Amino acid sequence: MKPYTPQVLTANSLLDGDVVFLGPTGWASDHRSAIIARTPDEAAALEAKGAAAKAARLIIDPYLVEVALEPDGVPTPLRYRERLRTLGPTVRGDLGKQAGLGPGSGR
Repeated sequence: MKPYTPQVLTANSLLDGDVVFLGPTGWASDHRSAIIARTPDEAAALEAKGAAAKAARLIIDPYLVEVALEPDGVPTPLRYRERLRTLGPTVRGDLGKQAGLGPGSGR
């Protein structure tokens, strides 16, 4: 049996369209503050919270993203598409979430 891969819940904010992640205090644009589901039951609980937030019209299209946990515990999306979503607009490195990370940052 394959070991469980940790996951986080992502969506888009209906207020501004930004990519958001479910954190302990609500939806945040920084994936590093996301709640990490380490079991299928925890993942199901995150999905239920996402469904409730969607029903309340706070977010759209919530879904789980598989992550690797860095040595410091920070979740890093495994899929390239999701890594790009953590950075923001990719047309210019001086804009979006990656702007504060320094030159050439790919996280």
